[in-house]
Amino acid sequence: EVQLQASGGGLVQAGGSLRLSCAASGFTSDDYAIGWVRQAPGKEREGVSCISSSDGRTNYADFVKGRFTISSNNAKNTMNLQMNSLKPEDTAVYYCAAGAMTKWGICEYSYWGQGTLVTVSS
Repeated sequence: EVQLQASGGGLVQAGGSLRLSCAASGFTSDDYAIGWVRQAPGKEREGVSCISSSDGRTNYADFVKGRFTISSNNAKNTMNLQMNSLKPEDTAVYYCAAGAMTKWGICEYSYWGQGTLVTVSS
């Protein structure tokens, strides 16, 4: 069973940085995708970024390009999201998720971890 454990959320001022981490276990294949989905209050969930374990391809939502960087350490089964230049609109619960990456670079998730709250104050 795939298990995902997210950590690293918190309160930060606008313009600041946070680093989210996700510890993963239970994968039966070396080919999977892992990433982050966020949900702001009163809004639907939206994909933020993901990375392929097999070839390192990454995908970023337009609203985080140039500010967020996703990375993974397959040997340690961990994945990180470095979030810089944070904005109040980045405030949300961030969920670690895993699944597969399509040939078009889109991540489709089958497994979900618990969320971690990121609050960006203005």
